[in-house]
Amino acid sequence: MNFHIVVLSGDGIGPEICEESKKVLNRVGEVFGHKFEYEHQDAGGIAIDKFDNPLPDHTLKACQTAQAVLKAPMGGPKWDKIENKKRPEAGILGLRKGLDLYANLRPVKLFDALKDASTLKAEVIDGVDMLIVRELISGIYFGEPRGIHGEGKERYGVNTEIYRYPEVERIVKLAFELAKLRRKKVTSVDKFNVLESSRLWHDVAEEVSKGYPDVAFEHQIVDNAAMQLILKPKSFDVMVTTNMFGDILSDEASMLTGSLGMLPSASLGGKVGLYEPSHGSAPDIAGTGKANPLAMILSVAMMLKYSFHLQKESDAIENAVEKVLNEGLRTADIAKNGEKTVTCTQMGAAVISRLN
Repeated sequence: MNFHIVVLSGDGIGPEICEESKKVLNRVGEVFGHKFEYEHQDAGGIAIDKFDNPLPDHTLKACQTAQAVLKAPMGGPKWDKIENKKRPEAGILGLRKGLDLYANLRPVKLFDALKDASTLKAEVIDGVDMLIVRELISGIYFGEPRGIHGEGKERYGVNTEIYRYPEVERIVKLAFELAKLRRKKVTSVDKFNVLESSRLWHDVAEEVSKGYPDVAFEHQIVDNAAMQLILKPKSFDVMVTTNMFGDILSDEASMLTGSLGMLPSASLGGKVGLYEPSHGSAPDIAGTGKANPLAMILSVAMMLKYSFHLQKESDAIENAVEKVLNEGLRTADIAKNGEKTVTCTQMGAAVISRLN
């Protein structure tokens, strides 16, 4: 089978980890008889430098006609002073909206070999295996009105949190469908006791839950959920929440796995899925070989599973990652003090050598 993938190499460490993920895909193609074709396009900081636009029209059109999009992290201090609508993050939001990617899936699974990489006690995180389902194209990141108004000390900033019934209904339904394939438990996270938008979320989630009597359901207020993630992380199976809360809680959950460098993600909803690591572009280590490519490689595994329906191939990548970790290979972000580390390229090569 042939697959057409648009690759957005991003900024900072993006090109380095992109290269390793493509090598892994090529090896999968050799082993299982597939061919992956890559079309490189610019988005984020590099697109600002070239086109004065974080998401040029030709990039979005290419993504809309691909079978999947592989996206590396974007942005960095170089573009921090640019007005918001031209920042790399605006390109990311535009990409999500342009592809109708309303659902972000972030699996949080601890590899046994990385128990010591987390700052939490091993007995607390042992066996953690949850899925965070984050609403991605509504909420406060997209609501209007927004902006900074006034002059001098009279300035004020405005952002609007808005959710509509269908937007909540579709993401919560997806969470329940995914829970049916797992341990059959959904936790909906909101702030209904303070925010009207969360009251709607709370009520719609409750209504949707009635259609899934075989799936356990609970509500949690976001501040309690943040605490429970650290106190009792194994109590979660599928967590579904708003755009902003999901953004924050999924980064917190990364420490359950030892490093944000281990967290892949899939953004779904429209015809084309987008796959990316959950971490940032880390420009401070770009070009040093210290980048961890595993989140990007695991994102490729999610691409094979969700966009191409190649479960066997997806499992092969996950198994290869687990093997290299069990053998003690570590990049700098997941290594103990004084422990020998491997480079980004060496880690990618190790995963490839264990693919079969």
